[in-house]
Amino acid sequence: MANLNKVFLMGNLTRDPELRYVPSGAPVATFGLAVNRRYVTQSGEKKDEVCFVRIVVFGKQAESCSQYLSKGRPVFIEGRLQYRAWEQDGQKRSILDVIADRVQFLGGGQKSTHEGDASSGGAVKEESMDNDGASDPNQGEDAPF
Repeated sequence: MANLNKVFLMGNLTRDPELRYVPSGAPVATFGLAVNRRYVTQSGEKKDEVCFVRIVVFGKQAESCSQYLSKGRPVFIEGRLQYRAWEQDGQKRSILDVIADRVQFLGGGQKSTHEGDASSGGAVKEESMDNDGASDPNQGEDAPF
């Protein structure tokens, strides 16, 4: 039987990316992503549901995320799920992360120190970063969304 571990998410950052370096010197960025879902109940009431996901990005792409992304900024993530379990202070802990293979920056503007400016309207500028860190400015032109 074949296996597939692929995730596509689009949402807004819940916090600025946190950049650190592992002992080998490789950059790793982590940030939270909020993915919203709006639906209508059987009674006709509109409801909003939010799913919070932890995203982990490696390599040059991690440095780019740290430099250009900020809280509130919309992104499209393509990646895979990774489950980790460990024991800390006698308690078992676990987490399910999304390891990003590709991060596509959505929305316009540069990294801003003003929260409201991070997801401002206006022209949409998309930048795609593959896992190797290469930027493809033409990516997303034919995308259906």
